[in-house]
Amino acid sequence: MTLTPEQISEFFILNPDFFLGNPELLTGITVPHPFGGQAISLGERQVIALREKARDLDLRLRDLMRFAEENDAIGDKLHKLSQALMRAKTLEAVLQSFYLSLSESFSVPHAVMRIWTDQAPEVNGPEFSGVSVDIQVLVEGLNQPQCGPDVPDEVRGWFGGVGAHQKSFAMAPLKEGRLNGLMVLASEDSRRFYPEMGTLYLTWLSDLAAAACARFV
Repeated sequence: MTLTPEQISEFFILNPDFFLGNPELLTGITVPHPFGGQAISLGERQVIALREKARDLDLRLRDLMRFAEENDAIGDKLHKLSQALMRAKTLEAVLQSFYLSLSESFSVPHAVMRIWTDQAPEVNGPEFSGVSVDIQVLVEGLNQPQCGPDVPDEVRGWFGGVGAHQKSFAMAPLKEGRLNGLMVLASEDSRRFYPEMGTLYLTWLSDLAAAACARFV
C-alpha cells in the first residue's frame, strides 16, 4: 500500500512527537537544498527554514519601527500645528499658521481652502471667494478625504497659474458647526497623493483647520 503525501502529512500532524521517539530518522532523511542541487539532512533543512523565517521577521520588525518613527514625527507636527492655531488671535493668523505649517512641516508645496457659511466673516481673502453649487454639493457628499490625480476644473483653478502643473491632489471637507468648506492639497508629484493612501492624518488636518476657523466665523 502506497501512502499519499496528504496521508503522510496528516500522520505527522496527528503525531507531533513521532521524531522524539525516533531521533535517528532525522539524520537519515535527506531533502533537496532550497538554494542548490545537493541533498541535506532534514535537520539542516529545518535550520535553513528557521533562518529564513527569522530574516523575514527582522524585515517586518524594521518596517514596523520605521512606520512608528514616521507616525511619531507626524504626530509631533500635528501637535505643534494645534498649538499655533490655538495661539492665533485672528482668522488671518489662523490661515497664515496653517499654510506655513503645511509648507514647512509637512512639505506640501501647494494648499488652498474655500470656506462658506450662512454669515460671511469680515475678512478679505481667496478663502471666502464664492464657490459653485457643484462644489458645495461635492463637499456635502464628501465624508472623508479623497486623493488622486483629478479634481474639478474649478478646484484646479484655485491654484492659479500653477494649477495646470499639479498631478496629484488631496481634497478634505471642512465641516464645523455652520462652517463648511474644502481644503485641497496639491503636488507636482503624481505619487504624493494617490487613491489608496491612508487619510487619517488628512482628516485630522482638515478637522483642525475647520475648528480653528470656526472660532472667528
